[in-house]
Amino acid sequence: MALADRPAERHRLIAATFTDRVLGTHDWDAPTPVTGWAARDVVGHLCTWFAGFVEGSGGPVLRRGPAVEEDPVRAWQVHTEAVQRLLDDPATATLVLRNPHLGDRPLAAATDMIYTSDVFMHTWDLARATGQDDRLDADYCAQLVGGMEQMEDVIRGSGQYGPRVAVPAGSDAQTRLLGFIGRDPSYPSWPAGGPRR
Repeated sequence: MALADRPAERHRLIAATFTDRVLGTHDWDAPTPVTGWAARDVVGHLCTWFAGFVEGSGGPVLRRGPAVEEDPVRAWQVHTEAVQRLLDDPATATLVLRNPHLGDRPLAAATDMIYTSDVFMHTWDLARATGQDDRLDADYCAQLVGGMEQMEDVIRGSGQYGPRVAVPAGSDAQTRLLGFIGRDPSYPSWPAGGPRR
């Protein structure tokens, strides 16, 4: 995925895959590989934290859809469309966000660094929980895990990732990325629609 200098296009591609998994989810209470989270919580996380980050860093207020508890599909659609509009508009894409953790960065660069990659990784969580295609782009997996491994102490110290899960030597990039961010790559994939209750 050679889109490092095209954050709007990378977001469009990654968000479209996540949207496909959202549309394919039939049980929003299905447990996910993230401890304590159901499928709807994955969507809720993505719809809330980034909007707060942008607004808290001097950026615009993102349009909000219905509550995730009421309509997770529409909540996600409104949110991801709002993010894409920010990236497609040169006036907002180049707006400098000021954040104590990231410093001063153009909105598009900040989005690519911390949000688009989050959507990418959470695609696996939602897909795995709901019995959908959970394959991720191998090149981007390799890029992410390679970069994250170089600053593991900082990442672990942030509290945003669980302990690393050991994976077999010679594992592919997706498996290594999942293990690095604290996911068990062998987490059971339920039949489409989630687990039977």
